[in-house]
Amino acid sequence: MPLSQLIVLAIIQGLTEFLPISSSGHLALVDELTGWADQGVLIDMAIHVGSLFAVLIYFRKDVLELIGGAWMLLRGEMTEAGRLVLYLVGASVPIFVVGFAVVSSGLVDGLRGAATIAWANMVFALLLYWGDRAGGTSRTLREMSWGQALIIGLSQIAAIMPGASRSGVTMTAARFLGFDRKEAARFSMLLAIPTILGAGAATAMELIDSGNTTLQTDAVIAAFLSFLAAWLSIAVFMRLLENISLTPFVIYRVVLGAALLGWLYLG
Repeated sequence: MPLSQLIVLAIIQGLTEFLPISSSGHLALVDELTGWADQGVLIDMAIHVGSLFAVLIYFRKDVLELIGGAWMLLRGEMTEAGRLVLYLVGASVPIFVVGFAVVSSGLVDGLRGAATIAWANMVFALLLYWGDRAGGTSRTLREMSWGQALIIGLSQIAAIMPGASRSGVTMTAARFLGFDRKEAARFSMLLAIPTILGAGAATAMELIDSGNTTLQTDAVIAAFLSFLAAWLSIAVFMRLLENISLTPFVIYRVVLGAALLGWLYLG
């Protein structure tokens, strides 16, 4: 694969994965606008694994607490961190089940068109704006209940549609439930760990078994570039949430959706 394609895909994935603007939608648009050959599922997952490492490092304190909480759960003791582990696992079940069914059926391939991405961006952007305005600003993850965790988990199903944005729909649900913006973003990013970790482990084994050194090298380069872009994106995003609402991301998505519709139907 050309180095230029690896660089573009990795940077776009890293920058957009944890922002409420849809990484899958942006990646699909790159393929459609450039005419590049599909990078393949292994490179795609390598890019996601790179962004996962950015989350693990940025939220290293949370991750260590979650590991400790999981250990205490195995010993039969419930702690605050252990409860959050259960919430993250439980909230991940819906997307595992529905995502597997959609991918296995082949339906996901029919959702990657520019029109779908355009409408999904606009509709879910407006929902994000509504949730951000209507939601509270003081609830923390310590106050989360099983019902709230499952609602946020169920919202991830909408992100199967490119343009909806996994981080966007989970933050929308969290804001509707009254969680603080930074807490909503934090839970959304931690919620990405189980999903990407499972798929990433399978991808690593497949890369090793393939024996294709060129593909393995491409995957490592893509993962590293995605890690750098994602770490920068997370750091800036979390800092911005201390001072701004989610409206700038809403405006960007509406403008992007409108521009795509104009390109499709008027251009």
